[in-house]
Amino acid sequence: MVKIEAVLQPSKLDAVKDALLEAGIEGMTILEARGHGRQKGHTEFYRGREYTVDLLPKVKIELVVHDEMKEKTLQAIIGAARTGRIGDGKIFLSRVEEAIRIRNDERGEAAL
Repeated sequence: MVKIEAVLQPSKLDAVKDALLEAGIEGMTILEARGHGRQKGHTEFYRGREYTVDLLPKVKIELVVHDEMKEKTLQAIIGAARTGRIGDGKIFLSRVEEAIRIRNDERGEAAL
């Protein structure tokens, strides 16, 4: 099993969610986040005063998939989230040793 964590632009959430559902991925966790990468934020003016916004709004999607679904899931996320501009986001992969469904104690891939 593989855990996929994707940090994206909030405006791309619906497109990514739809692409994942179309790819057959049903379970996901979506979190609101703030952060920055290379773009380092930006400067704005409010009521004539300048201030720096260095933590930009982001969305983090977390999901665990079977090994066979990894590439299909990655392509769905990349295809829906890519604009080609800085700030599109990042995807992180990690191995999952065990998954347990709390309701009935199913374990492993059956718990997904």
